[in-house]
Amino acid sequence: MGQEFEGKVAIVTGAGALGDGIGNGRAAAILLARNGASVIAVDRKLEPASRTVEMIEQDGGKAIAVSADVTSAEDCKRIVDTAVNTYGGIDLLDNNVGVGSRGNVVDEDPERWRRVMHINVDSMFLMARHAIPFMRERGGGAIVNIASIAAMRPSGLTAYATSKGAVISLTKAMAVDHARENIRVNCVAPGPVYTPMVAGEGMSDELREKRRKASPLQIEGNGWDIGEAVLFLLSERARYITGQTLAVDGGVTLTAGSRR
Repeated sequence: MGQEFEGKVAIVTGAGALGDGIGNGRAAAILLARNGASVIAVDRKLEPASRTVEMIEQDGGKAIAVSADVTSAEDCKRIVDTAVNTYGGIDLLDNNVGVGSRGNVVDEDPERWRRVMHINVDSMFLMARHAIPFMRERGGGAIVNIASIAAMRPSGLTAYATSKGAVISLTKAMAVDHARENIRVNCVAPGPVYTPMVAGEGMSDELREKRRKASPLQIEGNGWDIGEAVLFLLSERARYITGQTLAVDGGVTLTAGSRR
C-alpha cells in the first residue's frame, strides 16, 4: 500500500456497488485507502457501502460506511460530522452520485427532470457546502465532481446531459471561489465505461461490444479507470490543476456521434 494520502481523510459518495462489482465510487474509495487515506464510504443503502469497507479492510486500509441521502442537507451534514468525529477532519471529497434519464425536452417528464437535477447537481452543492469549512480548518483540500462526456456531446440524454453540464460549471465556479483557501476543485467526465450499474440495467453483449468499439482505443473502460483519474486529481501530483474537466473515455469525444 502507498502512503501518498497518509493522514488524509476522504469522503466518497456513491461508494457502493452491486455485489462485489467495481463501480466508479467503490474504485475511488479502495484506491484512496490503498494509498493511506481514511475513507468515509457513503451510499444510500448501508449494505453496498459496508461491502466497500470490507474490501478496504481486507487490503489493510481504514474506512467506515455511512448510509445517507446526499440530496438531504441534514444527511450531508451528518456525513461530514461523522468524518470529523471519527477521523478529525476532512481533506478530500469525491462527489460521485448520479442518475440517468433519456428523452428530449418534449418527451421528458417534468418531475423526472427535477429529480435528475436534484440528485446530480444539488447533492454535489450540498456535500461541498458542508465539507469546505472543515477543509479550510485543515489549510486546504481537494474535491472531484463526477460529470459525464454527455455534457460535452449530448445525444438523446437531455436532462442527464444538462445536469452534468451544470456539474462542470459548478466545478469551475467552486475552483475560483475557493482557490485562495488552497482548495482545488476538478471534474472527471467518464465515457462509456462498463460498471455494475450499467450491467444491472440489462445491457446486451451486443451493445456492450458496440460501446467498446466507439472508443478510438478499442478498449472497454471500467470503474478502476475512473477511480485512478479521481486519485490523481485529488493528489498533490495535481497541485497546479483546478477547475478542469478530465474526460476518461478512451477518446470517444474525439469521434463523431456519441452515446453515454
